[in-house]
Amino acid sequence: MPELRKDPIVGRWVIVATERSKRPDNFSLVPVESMPEKPCPFCEGQESQTPNEIYAVRSPGTAKNSPGWQLRVVPSLTPFLRIEGELDRRGKGMYDLMNGIGAHEIVVETNQHIGNMADLSEEQIKRVITCYIERINDLEKDKRFKYVLVFKNYGWSAGGGRVRHARSQIIATPVNPKRVKEELVGAHRYYEYHERCIFCDLVKQEIQQKDRLIIDLDGFIAVVPFASRFPFEVWILPKRHSCDFVNINEEERVNLAKMLKQVLQRIKVGLNDPPYNYIIHTAPFRRAKLGYWKTINEDYHWHIEITPRLTRVAGFEWGTGFYICPVAPEAAAKFLREITVT
Repeated sequence: MPELRKDPIVGRWVIVATERSKRPDNFSLVPVESMPEKPCPFCEGQESQTPNEIYAVRSPGTAKNSPGWQLRVVPSLTPFLRIEGELDRRGKGMYDLMNGIGAHEIVVETNQHIGNMADLSEEQIKRVITCYIERINDLEKDKRFKYVLVFKNYGWSAGGGRVRHARSQIIATPVNPKRVKEELVGAHRYYEYHERCIFCDLVKQEIQQKDRLIIDLDGFIAVVPFASRFPFEVWILPKRHSCDFVNINEEERVNLAKMLKQVLQRIKVGLNDPPYNYIIHTAPFRRAKLGYWKTINEDYHWHIEITPRLTRVAGFEWGTGFYICPVAPEAAAKFLREITVT
């Protein structure tokens, strides 16, 4: 019988469609994408094909916008939001609007033509994590911005385009995203009633129950959420409570790189290198504001959400806000847990 599960953080309902479910190993038949690839502007030696770099990890003595780098950050050629100008918040009758002010940056994660972060070394993934932290800290200095979202689109159907070179994106916005606000509100409500962080309680329960636990490693856990929206959705959470991703220390960066590589390798090996997205949900910038709740440091908990693109959202999902997941989260966790990676 199908089962309705409620996400304990945002209150979203998910249908685990057990009667129409697929075995986890059925998804390994998803073919690797074979669309023709465009010439790559992100490889070392092609620096003139991108805008001037904002940030880079370089060998000593090498010049900006030239070879000799291990990681680069450049502005997007087709930004969703632009950094130049003023917000100009205004009304138009009953409607609110403002200028499309923000920042949109591309993190080129390696100078080698490698597509999947799963194939990068742990050391290089750590460089990427450190880059995210430094760029978020820099963008926070701009008082127009309230939030920075870090995300990755890998593969054509996940929005990754036709250049298979490992990269992720950073977008600063002048408003807090709705999905993040839903988590903030749900976490705050739980804290008001229990005086505990809901994410910390989730971490403890998943470690104790083990049904949805994939990896417990060096201060982080990887789990399939109880109310997964998508088959093989994975969350990575730190055991140490922190609302801000930027506050992870040097040792935690090393351990997070190890965890991220292990999870992405299991997804690649077990599901035949599927398209996926990942996002980092962290607390918004805290600006002085009357009425702003004071417990965000205690009630919110940063985390990474990884969603392989194995199914499509259709009319029922769009019309109701429900998601239909054809694999039980416990079965997905068991499948990924048993994948052997090197």
